[in-house]
Amino acid sequence: MPDRRSPEFRAFMQAVRASAAERAAASRTLAGIRATIDSFAGSYPLPDDVRVTPVDCDGVPAEWVEAAAADRVVLYAHGGCYVSGSPAVVREFCARLATASGCRVLSVDYRLAPEHPFPAALDDVLAAYRWLVGRGVPPTRIAVAGESAGGGLVFAALIACRDRGLAPPACGVALSPWVDLEVSYGASLVTNADRDMATADPLVLGARAYAGADPRNPLASPLHADLAGLPPLLVQVGTAELLRDEGLEIAARARRAGCDVTVEPWEDMVHVWHWFGSVFPEARAAIESVGAYLRAHLA
Repeated sequence: MPDRRSPEFRAFMQAVRASAAERAAASRTLAGIRATIDSFAGSYPLPDDVRVTPVDCDGVPAEWVEAAAADRVVLYAHGGCYVSGSPAVVREFCARLATASGCRVLSVDYRLAPEHPFPAALDDVLAAYRWLVGRGVPPTRIAVAGESAGGGLVFAALIACRDRGLAPPACGVALSPWVDLEVSYGASLVTNADRDMATADPLVLGARAYAGADPRNPLASPLHADLAGLPPLLVQVGTAELLRDEGLEIAARARRAGCDVTVEPWEDMVHVWHWFGSVFPEARAAIESVGAYLRAHLA
């Protein structure tokens, strides 16, 4: 079968594999995970027309990432296994998302475990959502989006809105979502171990730090939640990533529960390939697809 991946992606993965031993060692400690993720901050320059503005969402720090004036908002939750990451790490990606979607992006700097375990991250995302609505942004003009752990927070936030009687956002977008904090669902955890750039060690450490003794809590592990009544969802997963199976499974369960779910499996893509829009075209194409979805559902 011909290799349809771009030359840029193939070169990127060659470099990733060359540093596999170093990355594996770093992924076994909290300090190593944080250093690895934080190293992405500022890796790629922002376009000149993108503005970044810090903001306080009633006690929750966040930042606006804006490419143009817009009355539609993407509330964004970054990944990092609940123990690492920040808006600075995903800033360039959020700039691309703002351009592709025609939305303002509010990137939330939620509290991290183990200093702040479950439900701190979810509480911060919900507080930012309430802040947006309280400032006059209609829920029909808001999407909740995130990657990896942030993708899990997308599902958790939508479930919490439903259960707590909050008006739901117009839609959710979950990219390479991590929704099983038992770190046990699906053959892809094993079969894609040599294909993905992510490893299982940070997942195990992050799950223990965030969920503690209750990894099946449906607001920590939405794979175990009742998914009925959620707004429309877009789920993107890479077929080469460790979390492929759980991402496809939660999308299937949401669909069986009656939700309007769009699923996009991206052939041979790795975990959160979206971060690398400055490096290879597959990332840019995925972001454009997300942008088109948001334009359609926030129109």
